Amino acid sequence: MIITTTESIPGKEIKEVYGLVTASTVRSKNIGKDIGAGLKSLAGGEIKTYNEMMEEARKIAIGRMVEKAEAMGANAVIGMRIGTSAVMAGASEVIAYGTAVLIE
Repeated sequence: MIITTTESIPGKEIKEVYGLVTASTVRSKNIGKDIGAGLKSLAGGEIKTYNEMMEEARKIAIGRMVEKAEAMGANAVIGMRIGTSAVMAGASEVIAYGTAVLIE
């Protein structure tokens, strides 16, 4: 599966466009790590536990998007984007989306 943020893939011809493919996940850290992150936010600096949480969430969302694209018959996703939003305190949604296509 080729995933690209561009609207085309150099040297490849798009044979079929299957359409929008999306996937998301909502993640939160446990209470112990939330307390540690809260203390870190008082002192300033990078909050590594949330950084790790968001990295994991991006991987999950992209993986789910790929599964949906493959189920449609696609072998590539073009125009891929990732978005995030806060669902509640300490929980974030990550959404991955793009256009599922069949390339030659």
